[in-house]
Amino acid sequence: MLRALRNHNYRLWAGADFLSVAGTWMQVLGVNWLLLSISHSATSLGFGLFLQSVPTLLLAFVGGSLADRLPARPLLLTGQALHGLLAAALAVIAFSGTQSLWPIYAVALLGGVVSALDGPTLGRFGAEVVGPEDLSNALALGSVISSAGRIVGMGLAGVLIPLTGAGTLFLLNSLSFVLVMVTVLCMRGGEMHPLPRAAAGETGIAAGLRYIGRTRWLLVLLGLAFVLGALGRNYQVTMASMSDGPLAAGATGYGILSVVFAVGAVLGGLYAASRPSLTFRILFAAALLTSVGQAVSGVVPGLVGFALVLLPIAAGAVVLDTTVSTRAQLGTEPSMRGRVLAAQSMVGAASGAVGGPLLGMLCDTLGPRTALLLAGLVTTAVTCAAAVLLARSLGHRLPVAATIVALRGSRRIRRATPLRRPQASRNGRPAAPSRPGPAPAPARAGTRRPARRTRA
Repeated sequence: MLRALRNHNYRLWAGADFLSVAGTWMQVLGVNWLLLSISHSATSLGFGLFLQSVPTLLLAFVGGSLADRLPARPLLLTGQALHGLLAAALAVIAFSGTQSLWPIYAVALLGGVVSALDGPTLGRFGAEVVGPEDLSNALALGSVISSAGRIVGMGLAGVLIPLTGAGTLFLLNSLSFVLVMVTVLCMRGGEMHPLPRAAAGETGIAAGLRYIGRTRWLLVLLGLAFVLGALGRNYQVTMASMSDGPLAAGATGYGILSVVFAVGAVLGGLYAASRPSLTFRILFAAALLTSVGQAVSGVVPGLVGFALVLLPIAAGAVVLDTTVSTRAQLGTEPSMRGRVLAAQSMVGAASGAVGGPLLGMLCDTLGPRTALLLAGLVTTAVTCAAAVLLARSLGHRLPVAATIVALRGSRRIRRATPLRRPQASRNGRPAAPSRPGPAPAPARAGTRRPARRTRA
């Protein structure tokens, strides 16, 4: 379960990640409190989140292209330094006692730009810290670390805001970025697993879009992630609506559900970390668990019942996210890693931007229970359709009844009846796994080759 921690560099990275996530969530709550205390309007909070999200939609592919072209460590250090300076700027604004929202909005927008540009670099560098055999475990442990850091960060923010004000939270977050930079500098270069950088003809946004466009199984995963992210993952909206409405639990109930969700996220991360590999079978099982669970949560009575259903939903969501990220990284060319990660971040940002208002509107017009039931049924249907499309994109012509069996992880699929083998020229099969291992090693940078099946 903890095999990634065998790596010296990953132990350093995990500790730095925990501190950084805790600091980030302290800043999130600090910014929200600062905006609310100045404006006394929830609209200001929404606008601040909007300013942080828009740059990801516009600039993520630029960041991915930079990550694939330039060395990861200098880019990472630059991004962390800029984040630290922006956190320090927020501390100055908070301690100055200004009553204007625009300086905070400006820092939020700049922070979104930096996150969009250095996000793919973070993912690429994280893949270089561990080998391919430990990548899925490292991603799963990262989910646990993120959940734990979030709990600690929000807890510290709740204690420090009434005692010292929001400015202290920003100073602590700024310090966390300094610690991350020191940690990166202390890593052993000889124990890194550097990914090949993109060749001259494969750099740029257009090359990344062409690669993703012809990798059909990746398009299926990204499409599934978008739908489930939009309709099934905006839990802050649905939990608040259920607490305030049918459950009549108020703020206390919302707090209880938030804790239950955090516990479920940790359990999901631990399960993913315990698996020797994260296969497509696990991915679709988690997708069905969260989708069916969401539909059930719309009809289950009482706060306790809703919380019991929410626990496996949260666990399944973390397993799903971790598996999607693992398959996307291990099944694509390492020279395209940054742009693939950029596409994932864009899908996440787009699903949040679309799903949040959509679920809110459904809760207001149809009621929270109907909204959960309807969204759960839609995501269940989309999951089943995605399973069929993925099997076909991997070269299999299967009936729906055999699709899940096809995703068990084997390279070949046996049937009782003869199955015509697809021609080698068919489109839609993914590139070879990006790392040496059981699968063939990737071709050298700049060498073109036909796409191969990815391991499930």
